[in-house]
Amino acid sequence: MAIIEKEIELVGSKGRKKIKGLFDSGATYSCISRELAKELEVLIPLAEPLRFETAEKGKELEAKERVTLDFHLNGYRFSDEFMVLPELSEEVILGAATMQKWRFKLDFEKEEVIIDPRVTRLRFG
Repeated sequence: MAIIEKEIELVGSKGRKKIKGLFDSGATYSCISRELAKELEVLIPLAEPLRFETAEKGKELEAKERVTLDFHLNGYRFSDEFMVLPELSEEVILGAATMQKWRFKLDFEKEEVIIDPRVTRLRFG
């Protein structure tokens, strides 16, 4: 597991906010704090809660809601689903599912998120 911190801008139907996002290769899903999620978007209840293991042995966090947000990084726009976690220690964590979807590569030596510009083009058909 490795983490890179980068400034991103989150955008939802209720507003936008620039924050430090954690790109965490050890996190399965992207997650957001409940406070920030409510500030940016309408929360959607999950059909069934999701339980997340934490680094602290025996501790779990439970997501009962989700939001879909756009986010901007290095001049590019992306969009994904974020699980809402009330006890999240960070404002937002971008997890493996988001990084795989958008084909982000993490360069831990340079602490950079590498974006393939071809993936950012919107296509139809």
